[in-house]
Amino acid sequence: MEIEWSKWLRAVILHLEFLQEAGVRYLPLSAEGIQLLEQLQHPYPSVSSNQKQSISFFSSSKERSLPPSSQQLWGLEALSPQTPEEKQAALEALRQRVLECRKCEHLAQSRTHVVFGAGNPAADLMFVGEAPGGEEDRQGEPFVGAAGKLLTKVIETMGLRRDQVYIANVLKCRPDTPPGRPGNRRPTADEIARCVPYLIEQIRIIQPKVLVALGATAVEGLLGRQAAAPGIQRLRGKWLEFEGIPLMPTYHPAFLLYNPTIQRKRELWEDMLKVMERLGLPISEKQRNYFRKASRQ
Repeated sequence: MEIEWSKWLRAVILHLEFLQEAGVRYLPLSAEGIQLLEQLQHPYPSVSSNQKQSISFFSSSKERSLPPSSQQLWGLEALSPQTPEEKQAALEALRQRVLECRKCEHLAQSRTHVVFGAGNPAADLMFVGEAPGGEEDRQGEPFVGAAGKLLTKVIETMGLRRDQVYIANVLKCRPDTPPGRPGNRRPTADEIARCVPYLIEQIRIIQPKVLVALGATAVEGLLGRQAAAPGIQRLRGKWLEFEGIPLMPTYHPAFLLYNPTIQRKRELWEDMLKVMERLGLPISEKQRNYFRKASRQ
């Protein structure tokens, strides 16, 4: 029994150390969690440097989840914020860290605003995009430009409001572009690697029931470059998974602005119907048949 206790406690210590190294500063505890800590009678086991090096918080683009031993510990879920108020407080603490971030110095110098994310901290549905555009950089809010208006229309067509979901991006700063060059550029692999831990922490705080990845860059940020390699047209409509959360890849709204065909609109909407079904949302015949007749012509 002593061996098992030491194993469990060592995993907890490692888990907390990894969170600390990743910049986590807020870990609310439930009453049950506090009571559990008060009952601890055993001294902390020592953890060797070799054991520390054997596990990495973000070991690779393919493996960003915590070690299974720590994920499965009894009572560990008490360390995650549970109520909407706890989640809002945790998100605000994270937002303050992101506002001060200068990991990508070139982006910190060129940005107007950090675009942290917006929506319901207790949302069942979370949309993940690529990076802020020019309008998002000016306003400090995600998806408020032309692509954002289209995303809002999609959300409303699902029978939801923007304030019922949560919207965030892989990057929190707009990728800088050469002077005089219009449009937006795709984030680099280094920029994604530096910024995606913030997104992952947002997801762990919100604990959505379903994630929607808007475009291949969002898939890359969550699951790694290899997972995104087939391209969004091959990935869309097929359920993937991020840390146990169902993940639906689909087109970025900006893609539909440049490819406004009935077929592409119908494909995105079919993906959203699958999301609605997974969430148990009601689907009317009108919703189910959007674009169907036109797409068969």
